[in-house]
Amino acid sequence: MSTPASNDDELRSAEYALGVLDAAERRELERAASENPAIEATLQRWQQRFSVLSEDVAPVEPPRRVWLRIQRELGGPVVQPKPRTGHASWWDNLMFWRLLGFGATVVAFALLAINVFLLNQPHPSGLVAKNAYMVATIARQDGVAHWTATVDTNRGTLIVVPVEKSVVETDRSTELWLIPQGARPIPLGVFTSDQPASVLLTHEVVTLMRADAVIAVSIEPPGGSPTGQPTGPVVAKGAIGPV
Repeated sequence: MSTPASNDDELRSAEYALGVLDAAERRELERAASENPAIEATLQRWQQRFSVLSEDVAPVEPPRRVWLRIQRELGGPVVQPKPRTGHASWWDNLMFWRLLGFGATVVAFALLAINVFLLNQPHPSGLVAKNAYMVATIARQDGVAHWTATVDTNRGTLIVVPVEKSVVETDRSTELWLIPQGARPIPLGVFTSDQPASVLLTHEVVTLMRADAVIAVSIEPPGGSPTGQPTGPVVAKGAIGPV
């Protein structure tokens, strides 16, 4: 009888699908998958899950300064590839992966690890949703992402993860808000701005987690807003969408 895939196998399979394992780790996982049907199924599931991320990605033609910077940092010659003719697959676009890898892959892997963790947590009663996961990139007005939020509607849990270190004055707090379309902001809780945080959601709040809602972060007095509504500046916000 084959051994079921473990949490470690889940993480390794996800890392494999993201392309962040080195050659030896990839070979080891491939060997394990060939010997264990459960691991093979886990690996295929993660590959299929990430394949949908490519559907709306267009090829990126980098400016010359990007290649010059790579050359300086590597200390050697870098040959810029010739422009492609015709339609090119995003998978074959080397520059796409180089540019995306510094930022988006890190964020995706953080969300990935969170989702794997949540999949193994106990399920509280009374919270059932057809679409289990929703995500939001909480960004400043200039588009710079500060946090990502992953909502597990089945378990009534929201995980917020910092994308970059956010500087908040010591006598101020960061508070999370849900803003349904056409409705007043709903406080979700105060969190530490530079650390991952978990927020428990009521069933009523879970029912409002729809694609037309927004998650926002405001700066408040210690302990949060005294009025139940944002009193300080809203420093970042982002629309909620399905995974």
